[in-house]
Amino acid sequence: MSDVGRSSRQRVFLVDDHPLVREWLTNLINQQPDLVVCGEAQSAPQAQAAIARLQPDVAIVDLSLTNSSGLELVKDLNAVSPGVAVLVLSMHDESLYAERALRAGARGYIMKRETAKKVITAIRQVLAGKIYMSEGLAAVFAAKFVEGRRPTSGSLVEQLSDRELEVFQLLGRGYETRQVAESLKVSMKTVQAHCAHIKEKLKLTNAAELLREAVLWHENYPTR
Repeated sequence: MSDVGRSSRQRVFLVDDHPLVREWLTNLINQQPDLVVCGEAQSAPQAQAAIARLQPDVAIVDLSLTNSSGLELVKDLNAVSPGVAVLVLSMHDESLYAERALRAGARGYIMKRETAKKVITAIRQVLAGKIYMSEGLAAVFAAKFVEGRRPTSGSLVEQLSDRELEVFQLLGRGYETRQVAESLKVSMKTVQAHCAHIKEKLKLTNAAELLREAVLWHENYPTR
């Protein structure tokens, strides 16, 4: 394709720590007459530097990245590169993570189990300045707006803050406190404080109960 043809296409940046996913997305997007992949990254620091330099039209971001938080990346991009629309494409269950991602500044949320056609639709909708979400999630949001309250699913995990949820998720994946601190780039003391808050919100009495609940939750709501 000529440079003129490429310049008329809207530019997409990919952030995912799985090379196979990035390759699949690149092939899918570059087949479209109006879209082209302009770069990719597997971690938040790489993504921030490249996106600041390339200024793509949209960034597709996974929530689980190599030693990085996709949710924090969404917040950072919204603050530093507000002109770049962000679409979250993730294995994380939308019922628990979509609202968090939208609050962080994402313009859309789509799960990796969706079809290629829906992924392209989501990209174009976000590029058009609209919010993208599944029909089921839109219905939940509509109910919340009409009723003026958050729909409850009965899960105490929904009460956790974004950072507490990340800590809980990593514990469920088998990370020790030190590894959680390294992954989130915070101190051990900070992680311990988060664990204390998690135990309080989930009505747990000790570290063993916290670890058990985290593992059980991870098995029921896998994120990788």
